[in-house]
Amino acid sequence: MEKKEYNSFDELPLVFSVQELSQVLSISKSTAYELTKEKDFPCIKIKGRVLIPREEFKAWFQKKLKEKR
Repeated sequence: MEKKEYNSFDELPLVFSVQELSQVLSISKSTAYELTKEKDFPCIKIKGRVLIPREEFKAWFQKKLKEKR
């Protein structure tokens, strides 16, 4: 898969893969899969694929940022 750089949440697809999640967060693919197993992380599983809805991810990410402050 071609590595793409995202500059805003709006550039992400409506639903994206774990591979894209790892690129967005600059983490390994295995760490991205671990993240999707956390109970508050927004993802859906369809026939063995893990997909992340953009708007839910954005809300989750912003919530995590506020928790760190």
